Amino acid sequence: MAYEHLSWPKDLIDLDQFTAEHLLAILDSAENFKEVSEREIKKVPTLRGKLVVLFFHENSTRTRLSFEVAAKRLSADTIALSASGSSMSKGETLLDTARNIMAMNPDALVIRHSASGAPLFLGERLACPVLNAGDGAHAHPTQALLDLMTIRQKLGRIDGLKVAIIGDIAHSRVARSNMIGLRTLGASVSVCGPPSMMVMGLREEYGVSVHSRPEPALEGADAVIMLRIQLERQSGRLFPGAREYASVYGLNAERLALAKPGCLLLHPGPVNQGVELTPEVYDCPQSVILEQVTNGVAIRMALLYLLVDNSERRNPAAAA
Repeated sequence: MAYEHLSWPKDLIDLDQFTAEHLLAILDSAENFKEVSEREIKKVPTLRGKLVVLFFHENSTRTRLSFEVAAKRLSADTIALSASGSSMSKGETLLDTARNIMAMNPDALVIRHSASGAPLFLGERLACPVLNAGDGAHAHPTQALLDLMTIRQKLGRIDGLKVAIIGDIAHSRVARSNMIGLRTLGASVSVCGPPSMMVMGLREEYGVSVHSRPEPALEGADAVIMLRIQLERQSGRLFPGAREYASVYGLNAERLALAKPGCLLLHPGPVNQGVELTPEVYDCPQSVILEQVTNGVAIRMALLYLLVDNSERRNPAAAA
């Protein structure tokens, strides 16, 4: 299917920017790029001569490495910058740091930041595409896209599926982006978490069903996305302890059996085994957690390609 007629936004802030057709175009493009990672020589010249700046104000392993590998497999040059290694540790503002980065004429800026809205703030002020690699508790669009890719690969579709998202919903940027993406592509979504880790209005805003216990959320599910407790974003203790959380909301074999046979198990990582997942569930045949990591590289290759290429078509002088 051809998607040449689609117009693309300059920046990637969250999945509510996209129609179902846009999302399918990204997933199809990622499938093509995944083949690159399976070759003996894992590189294509698609972004040769381009500069991608990776600005991670917040700690990250999977996302940062995935974006770096994606850029290098597209033959782009990369510069990695962290808050501790930049002048922001000396009091420089985010905008001033970004302006100094822009003085190097990058072709894309990938940013992870603890403040919700930081990618949007920069996208409105910088000329190059800005890609959100996670901002506060707001959004994590590339994680949601790799989840969508993994589900579609394994189950052949997303439309009509039931997906359960269980855990710390209130502080999870992954949950928000997944709710948008899954609903846009026609899935039914059930969310569940402790009342102290939920937010009001999810049903009205996202069209999802909300549960205070995991059992009804899991019943008949085709896939389940488990979330860790986001202690770093919580202002106080919201649950008695890890043992109590695991007994009520953790996924064990008995609870997983409530879902459909072959129900996929996803987790954005890092996984706290024994808290949100028991060890036997983590290693069960339905677990696709490592495949999510593989698909993350392909998704980020697709997005870098689509947005940088779109930027050049919008401003032909930049490509000259």
